[in-house]
Amino acid sequence: MTINNLDEETLCECTKALTLALGHKDLHTQLHSERVIELSQELGIACGLDSEEIKSLRVSAAFHDIGKIGIPDSILLKSSSFERDEWEIMQTHSARGEEIVEALRLKNNNLISKGVRHHHEYFNGEGYPDRLKGEDIPIMSRIISICDSYDGMASPRPYHQKRSHKEVLAVLQEEKGKKHDPEILDKFLELIETSSYKVS
Repeated sequence: MTINNLDEETLCECTKALTLALGHKDLHTQLHSERVIELSQELGIACGLDSEEIKSLRVSAAFHDIGKIGIPDSILLKSSSFERDEWEIMQTHSARGEEIVEALRLKNNNLISKGVRHHHEYFNGEGYPDRLKGEDIPIMSRIISICDSYDGMASPRPYHQKRSHKEVLAVLQEEKGKKHDPEILDKFLELIETSSYKVS
């Protein structure tokens, strides 16, 4: 049986298995991905995505950092800022993630894999890996980007301390129209105030 014929529950278990594998390498990334899944679903609903699109969005959010499996521990787990060559290697994780998703042959595979590949594109065209701009960036990627940014800043990491909700929102506002789609960000800023994933 190929993965595109699996029922939703089995597909969910496959997704959990792969994120657990990533968790053995970097527990923070696993827990972060789990939160990004739920935030992305909330934002996807607010953006009017239908039930089938929400399923694909959840899978894409689950896999958005799966490419980090291929990043050396010396870089992935580094407690200080990256050197230029290290940052270039870290940036490959989105394309690596796309390759992993494509190998799974999931239902709606193209939507899911492109959502993973482009979640670090910037609305102004200055992101990576392809420097896409505006609505050329898949909507799933634009949704995941916001949720990824919020949770990333709100969670402690070896190279930065956890920021408060107020501090994170201030950064997101500065990134409006630059890193993030302004219309989708407005929806996020409204829903996060009542979300269970809002940080203190």
